[in-house]
Amino acid sequence: MSERSTAFGAPAPFTRLNRRAVLASGLAVGLAGCSYSRSVSAPAPAPNKAYGFGDLKPLDLSVGNLTKITVCTRPFRPAGPRLESETVGAKTLVHNYGHGGSGWSLAWGYAEAVRNKIAPARPKTVSVLGAGAMGLTTAIALAETGTKVTIVAREMPVDTRSARATGVWSPSSRIGLAGAVDPRFTAQWQALTRRSYARHLTYVGRVGDPVEFTPRFYVRTTAPFPPITPRPEGAADFLELGRTVRGLTPPWSEREKTPFPAPNGVRGGLVMTFNIAEYTRQLVEDFLAMGGRFELGELTSKQELADLPGEAIVNCAGYGAKALLGDASLIPVRGQIAWMAPQLDRLYGVYHAGVSVISRRDGLLIQETGGNDYYGLGIEDETPDRDEFLAAQAKVAPLFNWATEGSRIIPFTP
Repeated sequence: MSERSTAFGAPAPFTRLNRRAVLASGLAVGLAGCSYSRSVSAPAPAPNKAYGFGDLKPLDLSVGNLTKITVCTRPFRPAGPRLESETVGAKTLVHNYGHGGSGWSLAWGYAEAVRNKIAPARPKTVSVLGAGAMGLTTAIALAETGTKVTIVAREMPVDTRSARATGVWSPSSRIGLAGAVDPRFTAQWQALTRRSYARHLTYVGRVGDPVEFTPRFYVRTTAPFPPITPRPEGAADFLELGRTVRGLTPPWSEREKTPFPAPNGVRGGLVMTFNIAEYTRQLVEDFLAMGGRFELGELTSKQELADLPGEAIVNCAGYGAKALLGDASLIPVRGQIAWMAPQLDRLYGVYHAGVSVISRRDGLLIQETGGNDYYGLGIEDETPDRDEFLAAQAKVAPLFNWATEGSRIIPFTP
């Protein structure tokens, strides 16, 4: 197994990367424009003023603050994520992909489920395909058992589709369609959701704040906002399972005093937020510290997947599994994010008129959601659309006009 096909069709050897090589190359240290220079002794950024310890400052959504626009293809399966194993030759092959818009949220729950499938055989070596959220967490979960794990991927974590995700707790986002999932799916989802949430909590409070809770507001419109993409006639309902784990996350409530112009009211609460640049760096560091290795290379067939070194193989290829396995059940969902420079003294988010605005430590994000889960469904094109950004920005920017209207800054009380 000395050669694989590259994306350009020419064979190229796998590149083996150890801990020193990964760290020295800078491949593990951030998204474009982000820095990982913080250490325990480094001064922390300005505190979040939105927790009731200060004023809720307006977000600056000026078009001139735009730094980049990214697009990713989320891997949606109507039947829900694929979590199953098969025997290929003398090896166990476990599939772990197709999580729609819930990849980061559910990553740890599914990673531990994969570990539980493989652990009874006590393999000494395992290869994991894919370096996104699923691949990284699965590799760590396996390495924790003492197994030697190699991540084989076409790209490093900072270049994966996972690096372009919204970065909020959303375990039910495009997770499946009613009537298409197994009758036992909801119970399985609930268990894995709870396990994943508990694992994410262990990253809260770490240096760099890879995971934290930040305020989020749902600012209602004065009239119903029509979805950009109407629901197709006869289309099945997307599963909405969030209420089945009510009580797991901090509750939301009506907010009587906010600075937002909202005659129809505002709901708000705290939401688990993933600062993906820092979270990715932390996961890579954890994996390398346990003796994990990266190999860069691209697979083109299921047979090549089965030929990877290791007594067991885990397929965390995400949307890449569509081409690799010929999995026609995978449906692309286009998602675009416009990135602005971080605004560290105002870490909170707003949802209004179908647009999500999230101020994270690694950037301020503006994302058009379309008003329903059919927006972007079936679209594989990852070309950035500036007009989409401008239309979204125009809908939400007026929410922050109070920045120039004097002393309308209102403290936020959880």
